[in-house]
Amino acid sequence: MKQPRYSILWHRLSSLCGFGGFAVLACSGLLLGQTSRDLVPDSNQLTVSHPECDYFGSQRERYANASLRASGAGANTHPLAALTARVTSMIATAPGRTRFGQTNSPGSIDSYIQADFAANNITPAPLTTDWEFIRRVTLDLTGRIPTPDRVLSFVADTTPDKRARLIDELLAKPEWVDKWTMYFGDLYQNTATKNTTSLNRFPQGRNAFYQWIHDSLSADTPYNQMATALISTASDNNYTNGPINFTLNGYITGGPNQDIMDQATSFVFDTFLGIAHVNCLLCHNGAGHLDALSLWGKSTTRYQAWELSSYLSHTQLSRTTTATNVYYWSVLDDTKGFTVDYTLNTTSGNRPPRVAPSGCKSGQPCYYVAPQYIFTGDTPKPGENYRSALAREVTGDFQFARATANYLWAQFFGRGMVDPPDTFDPLRLDPKNPPPSPWTLQPTNAALLNALAQHFVAGGYDLKGLMREIANSQTYQLSSRYDGAWNAAWEPYFARKFVRRLWAEEVHDAVAQSSGTFPTYNVTGFSDQGFSKVSYAMQLPDVVNLPDGGGAISQFLDSFLRGNRDDQPRKQDGSILQALNLMNNPYVVNRAHGAGSTLSQLIAQNLGKTNTDLINTLFLNILSRYPTSDEMATALATIPSSGANRTVPIQDLVWSLYNKVDFMFNY
Repeated sequence: MKQPRYSILWHRLSSLCGFGGFAVLACSGLLLGQTSRDLVPDSNQLTVSHPECDYFGSQRERYANASLRASGAGANTHPLAALTARVTSMIATAPGRTRFGQTNSPGSIDSYIQADFAANNITPAPLTTDWEFIRRVTLDLTGRIPTPDRVLSFVADTTPDKRARLIDELLAKPEWVDKWTMYFGDLYQNTATKNTTSLNRFPQGRNAFYQWIHDSLSADTPYNQMATALISTASDNNYTNGPINFTLNGYITGGPNQDIMDQATSFVFDTFLGIAHVNCLLCHNGAGHLDALSLWGKSTTRYQAWELSSYLSHTQLSRTTTATNVYYWSVLDDTKGFTVDYTLNTTSGNRPPRVAPSGCKSGQPCYYVAPQYIFTGDTPKPGENYRSALAREVTGDFQFARATANYLWAQFFGRGMVDPPDTFDPLRLDPKNPPPSPWTLQPTNAALLNALAQHFVAGGYDLKGLMREIANSQTYQLSSRYDGAWNAAWEPYFARKFVRRLWAEEVHDAVAQSSGTFPTYNVTGFSDQGFSKVSYAMQLPDVVNLPDGGGAISQFLDSFLRGNRDDQPRKQDGSILQALNLMNNPYVVNRAHGAGSTLSQLIAQNLGKTNTDLINTLFLNILSRYPTSDEMATALATIPSSGANRTVPIQDLVWSLYNKVDFMFNY
C-alpha cells in the first residue's frame, strides 16, 4: 500500500533532527499543564473555604499555591525547565556558530547574576549563537521572525556591538508596538466581553482601548504616565476615551457598589503592584488565610483593604443606551450619590457583609472608611480627586517599578524573579532587611530586581529602556542548550535560557511571513474608527472570536491557547491539537503548497539552482538558519536532482519545516 507523501518525509526526517517531534513534544503539555500544586510542596496547608474569593478570581489557587512559602526546595521547580531540556535535545545546532562577548558594567544585570553563580558554584550555559540570537530577540521584541537577508547580514557582521545595535533597531520598529500592544492588552484584560462579570465594552470600547495602548506605546509614553491615565481618567464615553476601559474591569453584577469598588481596586493592585492578595483581603483578614503564603498578607486586615477601595468610592460606572440599543459606558467621579466614602452597610452581594462596628449608626464617622494608602499612611490631599490620589500613590511607590520590571523580566525569561509575577509579598523584598526565620527573601535575586526597578525609575519609566537593559545582558543571551550535567537546583538563578512556545499570534504570523501569503482580516468597528484591515494576528485588538468571520482561523489561534482576557490566561502548554493544526490546517498546508505565494514563487525561481542551494534557502526563510549536514543529507535524499517532479517533494519539505520543533519554539 502506498504511503501518503507526508508520512514518508516525516519518517525520514524525524529520526535525524526532530522533524515531527512536535507531535511527540506536544505531549509535554503534561509537563506544562501541571498545576502549581504539583510543583510546590505542602499545598494542603491552604484550605479554600471562602467561595467569594474563588468567585472573584478563578486563578486564586494558582496564587495560593505559588512559590510564596517560607521554605521548600520544590518551590524552585519550574515546568519550563523540563521542557527546555526536551526541546534543546531535539534542535540541531546551526553550522557556523559565532559568539561575541560583552563587557559587564558595574551594577549591570550580569554582575548580580554572576555573583549568584559564584556563590552557588554554578557553571552557566555558554552564550547563544548569532543564528539563535537574532531569531530569539526578534521574536521576543517584535513577535516576528527575522527576514533571511537580515539574518545573513547580522551573522556576517563582525563588529562587537552588533547585538546592541540589533536590539536598538528592533525597539524602533512598528512591530515592537504591535507585540507589546498585544501584551498590555492581555495584562489590562482588554476584551469586548468579560463573561465572568457580565461586562460588555462592545467592539467600540475595546477598539478605543486598543488604540490608546497602541498610540501610547508608539509615542514612547512613560509607563508611570500610562498607569496614571488608566487609574484616574474620567469620561462619559468609553467608545471615544480608551483609558476609562481599564476602570471598567471593576464592573460586576449582582451586588452593591462596594463590590465594584473592591473589584476595581484589586485589579489596580494586581496589574501595577503585582499584589494579587489584595483581592482576598477585601473579603477577610489575612490571618488564618494567608499565614503560610504572605508575611505581609497574614498581618493585614480587611479594614486596611477597605481603605484602599475607598479611593474608588466616589467613582460611578454607568451605562447610556444608544439609538440602536447598544450602550456605552461612562466613568465619572463625585457625581450625585457618589460623594461619600466607602460605606459599611452591606449584607449581600459577591463578598462577605461589610458591617460597621457595634453601636455605630448611619452618618457617624465610624460608618464610613476614608481612603488611606496602606504602605505610607498617606491620604488624599485637600480637594484632590480620589482616583488621582490613588494614581499618585501607586506610581510613586517603588513597588510599581519593581512589579513592572518583574512583569517584563518574566516575558523575556519565562519566569519572574517573583513568580507568578502578581504574587509579591511586600515584606520579603528588601535584602538589607530580610524577613524573620523561617521566611526567606521572595525574589530569586532581590538585589537585582531592586536595581532593575531603580534603573527603570532613573530612566523615566521608559519601557524600551528597561527592555534594552534586559536584552543586552549576557544573562538574556545565554544559550538554552547545556552541554554538561544540568542541576535542577540552578533553575532560579537564570543560568540558561528557558525556551518558550510561540504565542498563537506568533505562530500565525511566522507562517504568513515565511510563506509570503498574507491574509486580510476584518475587525468589527475598525474601519469606522480609522483602522486598516489586519494581515498579522499580532495586530488584532482582542483574543476572542477574532478575526471576524474567520471561524477556522480563530480556532487555529485558540488551539495555541491565547486565552480570553478574563478567566483564562494565555498559556504555553502544548497539545496534540496544536500538532494536528500544524500538520493539517488549511492555513498551513495551503501556504506550503499554494500557488501564487511568495514561497511558491521562491521555489519556482530557484528550480534552476542545485537542491543544496534551494534547501538552504528554505531553511533560512522558515527557521532563520541553514541546515546541518545531517538535515541536508536527509532533505537531499527526498528531492530528485532534476526534473519537474521536484516541486512536490520541495513543498513537502516546506510543510515539514513548519512542523519542526525549531519553528514552534523560541530558544
